[in-house]
Amino acid sequence: LGEYYPRLTATMVIATELCALSEYRIYPGNGKLFIRRDGKPIMFGSSKAFSLTMQRKKPAKLVWTQAWRRLNKKGATDAVIKKRARRTNKVARAVVGLSLDDIRKRATQKSEVRSAQRDAALKEVKARKTANKSKSGKKSVQGGGQVNKVPKNVKR
Repeated sequence: LGEYYPRLTATMVIATELCALSEYRIYPGNGKLFIRRDGKPIMFGSSKAFSLTMQRKKPAKLVWTQAWRRLNKKGATDAVIKKRARRTNKVARAVVGLSLDDIRKRATQKSEVRSAQRDAALKEVKARKTANKSKSGKKSVQGGGQVNKVPKNVKR
């Protein structure tokens, strides 16, 4: 049949069971069938699997079982593709002193304009400081005498 119709090759389907402990395939004629007290049939692939189940060993603690491999992320990495982490989208929001339009205007401004504004603001602050110093300097001269300093922890 395969030589005349290459796509129609006959594949034999074999009904296999899974071992209750190791989760390996059990082919017909192999393994041991155990019927529990409650009537549930359990298949074991080998006398080793049967013995360990009777000793109440947990499959997740036995390194050679599929349960342990699943728990410790061994194998089947290419079958499961990792999810891509979604990138968080930046949302522009207004700040207490600025509206959203003002923020956008500042972002589009050239750096020279911004640096010029910064310099002007610094000059203004310096001028204010010098003005305050000259005022405070006059006051201290007018007082003339010594000022008694009283500690903060002493009641007046």
